[in-house]
This record gives sequence, C-alpha cells and structure tokens, in this order.
Amino acid sequence: MIKVIDVDTLFDSYISDFVYKNIGKVKPEEIENKIPELYVQFGNEKLKELDGQTPNEYYKSFSATELLACLNEHLTKGVAVSDFLCEALSDGANEDALINAISDDVDEEFTLYVMNMLSEIKSEKCLDRYLQFISWDYSETIKELATEHLKEFSNLVKEKVLSLYNEADVKTREYFTEILAGCNKDDRVFDILVAEFAKHPNEIPLYAGYLAKYGDERALPFLMAEIEREKISYADFEELRFAIEALGGTYDKVRDFKQDKTFKKIKGEKNYKH
Repeated sequence: MIKVIDVDTLFDSYISDFVYKNIGKVKPEEIENKIPELYVQFGNEKLKELDGQTPNEYYKSFSATELLACLNEHLTKGVAVSDFLCEALSDGANEDALINAISDDVDEEFTLYVMNMLSEIKSEKCLDRYLQFISWDYSETIKELATEHLKEFSNLVKEKVLSLYNEADVKTREYFTEILAGCNKDDRVFDILVAEFAKHPNEIPLYAGYLAKYGDERALPFLMAEIEREKISYADFEELRFAIEALGGTYDKVRDFKQDKTFKKIKGEKNYKH
C-alpha cells in the first residue's frame, strides 16, 4: 500500500540540512539557484519515510491503479501531491488506466491532474473524450484544458470538430474555432475562421490571431477591411497589423491614436501619430 506522505515537506527538510551543513560556505542567493539541482539529488536519496527507497524508486514500484488511488487520497486529505507521484503516473504504459480514471464520479481536481498527465504523454486515445468535455456540460477549466490538448492534434480531430460545429452553442464554437485554427488548409475551416472573426468584433485580437495562425492569405481582405475602420482601437489595430504581416501583407497607412487610452498608456501623453 502506498503511503500518503508530503514529500515536499521532506524536500524542505533536505534543503534545511543542506543549508545547515553549508553555513558560511554557500551564499543565500546561491542556495536558491541550487534548488533545482538539489531536487534532482533529493530524488535519488534513500528515505526511511519511503521504506528506504528513493522518491524516484518508490512510486514507480506501484501499479497505475495503486498510484491513481494514492493521488485521489492525497487530494481528499489535502496532502500536497508529489511531482514524483505525477511522474510515475505520466508513463505511456499508464495511458489506458489514466483515461479510464476520468469519469463523472470523480472530483474535478482529480480529473485535471489526470488530464495534465495525459498531456505529458501526448495521448491520442483521449481525444474523443476531450471532445465530449468541450461539447457537454463541464466546467470551463476542464473545457480549456481539453482544448489545449486537442490543439496538439488538430488535424486528427478536424473532421469530428467540423461534424459537431453546426450543432454547437456559441461558447462551444469558440473552443472548436481555437482547435481548427491549427489545422492544415481546408476551405471548410477557412470559412469558419472568417465567419467567427466577423461575429466577434469585440474580440479582434483573439480571432485575428486565429487567422494569422491558420496562415491562409485569403483572409487578408477581411483583415484589411477591419483595420480600416475609423474608430478602431489601438490594441485592435496592432493585432490586425500583426495578422496582416503574418499573412504576407502590409499596412502602412498613418493612423492617429493620440486619444486612445491604451495608446496613451503605452506611449505616454505625447502627441504621437502612428
């Protein structure tokens, strides 16, 4: 049975011992810089609290089922979760066990830990489950984490996202758009990205960024039309210009932003024309 123990506290003691042994030899700022190195050393120290094993050895000696149960117990009892426990679980051999551990019966914090581990191993088997997270009634935190993972596999999930897009609500389409922006060229994707750009005049930086990331120069006329708006904000102007340049275009027209709050904050109160 795995011990539910605060390994971070053990590491704090390890650092304290190091400081005590090196009084007058190591400056305080040097100790701070050595913490990553000390953590690596600590991982290979045999500890009586871990039955004489090192933190690296201890958790890797248990099955995925036991490790997941230990993770859940840590969270339930409010005991800090060790990086060594997470590393042991973030093994490709545990992929199926991690996916099976995600269910509506577990705590959200537990789910988020497992999702981060699946991201570490770049799991492809969880993609359908993550699309459910986005499409169904889950928290924004879970939806956002699922989206980040799906973005890494945008071309693999493209067809499924396109099939779900038309029936999705407005918020869900926002997540889908973020995923589609990373896909290879496809007229269906291009049409969605342009349409979403037009639908979100108050979120120009975000949606212009998607068009820039997608990399299709056919979006230039839409970006040019938007940047020409008379009352465009300085922040939107800069993001649009960046997107235009990213797609191979240029915008050299001089615009006056001296009354724009963001511009004044960045440039000061000078009478400046861009």
